[in-house]
Amino acid sequence: MALHAGKSWVNRILDYFNDSNKNKKHKRFDFSVIGGPHYASDTKFGLGLVAAGLYRTDPNDSILPPSNVSLYGDVSSVGFYMLGVRGNHIAPKGRYRIDYHLYFYSFPSDFWGIGYEMGDNDANKSDMKRWQAQAEVSFLFRVADNFYIGPMASYDYVIGKHIERPELLQGMDQHTWNVGAGVSLVYDNRDNLTNPHRGICLNINQMFRPGFMGNDYAFSTTAFRFDAYQRLGKGTVLAEDIGANLNFGNPSWGMMAELGGTHSMRGYYEGRYRDKHSLEATVELRQHVWKRNGIVVWVGAGTIFPKFSALRSKQILPNAGVGYRWEFKKNVNVRLDYGFGKSGQSGFLFNINEAF
Repeated sequence: MALHAGKSWVNRILDYFNDSNKNKKHKRFDFSVIGGPHYASDTKFGLGLVAAGLYRTDPNDSILPPSNVSLYGDVSSVGFYMLGVRGNHIAPKGRYRIDYHLYFYSFPSDFWGIGYEMGDNDANKSDMKRWQAQAEVSFLFRVADNFYIGPMASYDYVIGKHIERPELLQGMDQHTWNVGAGVSLVYDNRDNLTNPHRGICLNINQMFRPGFMGNDYAFSTTAFRFDAYQRLGKGTVLAEDIGANLNFGNPSWGMMAELGGTHSMRGYYEGRYRDKHSLEATVELRQHVWKRNGIVVWVGAGTIFPKFSALRSKQILPNAGVGYRWEFKKNVNVRLDYGFGKSGQSGFLFNINEAF
């Protein structure tokens, strides 16, 4: 009896995952959860949980891409914890869309200082306990086919504690917060938002964080992102990503442009290289292999700089990597990436949805 019950329990789990990536157009909201252990170079051993939901605001419109929402949480052996939600809500007939991302995390992280030279010097590595919360939302109205424009707002709160070398902050406050408002412009004709196979997406955000809104560090941010996708053959997609994050004024250490992490220059420690401006580009080849399994390879480059006159070709950082993909839901992949960069810098990353 016990063996039979155990087999039934296992079969229910297998049936759950076997069914999770099927196209469920009949369901108003299709939601699935997956979790498990993982290892990353910065957070070490951890336990992650990701949940993905797809829904259609008009079930009768098969051309309109489904809206999506992802929830993610993580805890690790070094005291790291994180919780967040991000998604895209597309109104019927695509009249408007709401893009949002909210998260907070606490992390005993490393800090190298500000600027390329500081980040490139291994001797500057120092300990810091960092707590950060961020919320960003944009409400975009369609003004032409695939073209959206609308307001956006953001809130950021950063705390640095137990800073081993406070002089690396260059006199900036350990605790900072910012409120911002701006405008977002998007052109997006991708076939879907979570795992595109064709199309382009151009996103230009202009955010203002002036002093009269209560910001101790007043500055503005121009963020540019261009992604393109082409089918090269059966199960093969070539994806390109070009991005810029430009801060003008007086950004705090916690709000500067950074390289590294799960979406940018994968394999570099997130925030090791930080300055007022960043530029980066990546080309990724995505190949479906068998059933729900796929692989990717990518190459890229990026740099940080305080002003355009300080751009130097010798400060361009290389990036490359490989990854495994498992289709968790229809066009929603769980990804495991291993990226590497200059002087042996490398890292494993576990996440949901493609990096771009």
